[in-house]
Amino acid sequence: MHHEDITEYIPQRPPIVMISRLIEAGEKNIRTELDVAADNVFVENGTLMAPGLVENIAQTAAARVGFLAKRDNVPVPLGFIGAIQNLEILELPPAGATLQTEILITHELFNATVVKGSVQLNGRTLAQCDMKIFIAQKP
Repeated sequence: MHHEDITEYIPQRPPIVMISRLIEAGEKNIRTELDVAADNVFVENGTLMAPGLVENIAQTAAARVGFLAKRDNVPVPLGFIGAIQNLEILELPPAGATLQTEILITHELFNATVVKGSVQLNGRTLAQCDMKIFIAQKP
């Protein structure tokens, strides 16, 4: 899947799209990649800053919901971050890097999902956190 296709699964639009490719999507996990462009809105002085890593994790979680909705032929719902916990930023990647992001679902109850997200570069963990995400209910 290419950058142009990922917007089928997430509400964000350029220049805020923080996923380049969907690698794997399942019921309880998703993996994506991000090619960090030098002109990315979250890049400062050639480095992707912490808010970009957090946004990448959030969009990866959103892409899972969007992928499952498309698979089931239903409209892609909007999601909202309810909380971020245990955030660790261990390293900031340079522009030009390709990041691998993985989300694992730890709990789902009604419209709330708790995920564990991590971002890696060449096998090194750069960032990780737990997120609570709420899916908007249909009117």
